[in-house]
Amino acid sequence: MEIELNGKIIRTEEKSLKKFVQKVGDGAQVVIYNGFQVDMRQEREIKDGDIITLIKKGVMPDKDELEAMICARFTPGLYRKFKNAKVAVAGLGGLGSNIAAMLARSAVGKLLLVDFDTVEPSNLNRQNYYIKHLGMKKCDAMKEIIKEIDPFIEVECKCVRLGYENCAEVLKGYKYICEAFDGAESKAMITEVVCGNMSGNFDGSVLVAASGMAGIEDANEIKTVKRMKNLYVCGDMVNGAQVGRGLMAPRVAICAGHQANMILRLIAEEKEDE
Repeated sequence: MEIELNGKIIRTEEKSLKKFVQKVGDGAQVVIYNGFQVDMRQEREIKDGDIITLIKKGVMPDKDELEAMICARFTPGLYRKFKNAKVAVAGLGGLGSNIAAMLARSAVGKLLLVDFDTVEPSNLNRQNYYIKHLGMKKCDAMKEIIKEIDPFIEVECKCVRLGYENCAEVLKGYKYICEAFDGAESKAMITEVVCGNMSGNFDGSVLVAASGMAGIEDANEIKTVKRMKNLYVCGDMVNGAQVGRGLMAPRVAICAGHQANMILRLIAEEKEDE
């Protein structure tokens, strides 16, 4: 039978996972079997098509093995779908920087990062940047962070402000688009351009937007709602940032998680020939 071992297809007649690891493990301390780290004190049967990852702690593997190990905890069958997907993240503030990092950890094959702004100190309370990024363009800082998360992801940066005059051209070719703006006008603009299909560039595209994640209200109020065929909105739909109600890391990150998760769900449901 054929199995996948650390990213490579091999043949084996061994049916016992424990015996297989004893033969080929070479001192591996971590065994991940079909996306789950297993206790080797329990016996398991190897089946055709299984995915097994063996990890030796403190040892840097080669490129192919590293890529397989990064994705070893995925639900089987999803890695290739995510690897072949392209996602645009419009805005790299509290929402967008966290969305981009989550999609990178999910091994989405190509990310388009769009933002015109620079990292400054008040960003650090909720955005996925660090002191060393102060003064950097957010696109450049986020690209650097993604490289540290997963060096195999293709990252395209466009350091521009999106508006009616350039939105369609900048986001052209991306089926999955995350709206991660602060202002209501920008949110309305991208929704109109993408969901209204004004230029014909977004036939079949899906926009995952956000509304309401400020303050420290109940985190369980944040949800994902399908508004239209090609529009999902995440948030509590109520609590926007205003005087007396700021943006805090936990609820912003929860909303970003909803958006990233919705993108992954949409990708996962694709047919193989799409």
